[in-house]
Amino acid sequence: MKKHGTNSFFVVGEGVLEFDRDGAARTRQPDTVEELRRFRFSRLGPEGARHDEDTRAALALAMTASTPQEDSANPPIPAGFTYLGQFVDHDLTMDRSGSQLGEDVNLGELVQGRSPALDLDSLYGRGPNDHTDRVFYAADRVKLKVGTTSPVPGGDQQLGQAMEGFDLPRLGQTGLTEEDRRRPLIPDERNDENLAVAQTHLAFIRFHNRVVDEVALRGLTGRRLFEAAREQVVRHYQWMLRHDFLPRVVDPAIVDDVFANGRRFFEAPRRGRPPVGLHPTMPLEFSVAAYRLGHSMIRSEYEWNRVFRTGGVAPGLLFFLFVFSGTSGNFDPGAGLPELDDPGFDSRFDTLPTNWIADFRRLYDFTEADRPDLAPPAGGGNVTKRLDSLLVDPLKQLPAGTFGGRGTVVAEIQRNLAFRNLTRADMVRLASGQQMAGFLGVEPLTAEQVLVGNGGASLESLTDAQKAAVTAATPLWFYTLREAEFNGGRLGAVGGRIVAEVFHRAMEGSRTSIVREPSWRPVLGPDRRTFRMVDLLLFAFEGKADLLNPLGD
Repeated sequence: MKKHGTNSFFVVGEGVLEFDRDGAARTRQPDTVEELRRFRFSRLGPEGARHDEDTRAALALAMTASTPQEDSANPPIPAGFTYLGQFVDHDLTMDRSGSQLGEDVNLGELVQGRSPALDLDSLYGRGPNDHTDRVFYAADRVKLKVGTTSPVPGGDQQLGQAMEGFDLPRLGQTGLTEEDRRRPLIPDERNDENLAVAQTHLAFIRFHNRVVDEVALRGLTGRRLFEAAREQVVRHYQWMLRHDFLPRVVDPAIVDDVFANGRRFFEAPRRGRPPVGLHPTMPLEFSVAAYRLGHSMIRSEYEWNRVFRTGGVAPGLLFFLFVFSGTSGNFDPGAGLPELDDPGFDSRFDTLPTNWIADFRRLYDFTEADRPDLAPPAGGGNVTKRLDSLLVDPLKQLPAGTFGGRGTVVAEIQRNLAFRNLTRADMVRLASGQQMAGFLGVEPLTAEQVLVGNGGASLESLTDAQKAAVTAATPLWFYTLREAEFNGGRLGAVGGRIVAEVFHRAMEGSRTSIVREPSWRPVLGPDRRTFRMVDLLLFAFEGKADLLNPLGD
């Protein structure tokens, strides 16, 4: 699961579901050790009907049309939560057992390594004592490595400095190729596929390192210090997701119901049945549909920092967030994105240029933490796009590096993120929105609500036959976004229930779990009930403006 766009799934109870180039499916039992060690998906609801490629393409183009879009407003969601959501997705789908193929791995290690859990394994990997993953750690094998930015010639004095601690750690000069030298030294390289998620990962590295300093005051050292710090980090992370992230994107009443009363549908405890155990699966309905909500929240440009903003050198275009990453880009916008391997290309930078360090004041609202001194300049903040069925049109042209396509020729429609999402759901015969509404026992959207929506994508460009097909069996991803249009920009009865229950299960199945320890309370926030993403950032960056925004206004 280190690459997006997989064309096969190990579905518990079904076997290996795989597809050829034309999307034709077959299901078979795993027949190799490697396949038995596949990430464990499951199917929550029934199988659904498939849609032909023309219908999927027409719907995808309608969802990525060049149409004015609303910002989130009920209440506004700071734009950083878009990429926090992506970071969480990679945590859920991180595969800790990948480098163990061919080694002696017992069943317990195998299942845990392939189970979705909100335990920050995308940050920690298998820990500092693993012979492969120790490369992510500092010499003390307690703290995580940080990287140093590259000075930018020709700018002001500040931009001409190399700044330690503001880029991901990278392989650097020991790499044999340009691409190798830019490679991030983190467990999940997907967290370097765009700059916003990379800077989010860096914030979590800094958070861990600060927690280490705090826990070390108890006199702990070495492995005991690392384990105690990791437990503290994971618990605060889970608390933040439960109380800050989820209620912003899911109907809070659904979140409260699930965490107060337990799950009703996904791997729920049942009277007279064996306990569900600690190792969750990943429902296809969550992975392929409901949790792709963040794609709707992406902006086409950002007020990024004092250099890249409206009125600055250039706006912080979404395109640039891909360029200034090691996985999708090359840190050099003058050369364009490295779509095809070019052994003759020589980037000017092996690490993030200093002028692209994030200004976190523009991505989160620190006035929520009573820090008006950390408010961005007037007009300098960012909120997400409204959660609805429209995606910004740059997502019609995904860089090949974001889906493992670098070095290949990719058809234009295959670059369309909406088409990729709809096609993947079609390949696994995902249940329709109407089927999932029936499964969950809620009133489905009407045909008119699906067709017309509420300020989202217009389906007028679809043929009558395509409209009939989409309204009769609405693709689940599109359905959950349409549902949000009628629910104040939050996931509702179908999408919200799926997401909340999977988060609850993933916390329950984590090695460290606030669900299994309901009496636990945060100690690093303003009080014993509060710990938000802004509190995490304030702790990670020592509450200092010159660390949260090192380039100034």
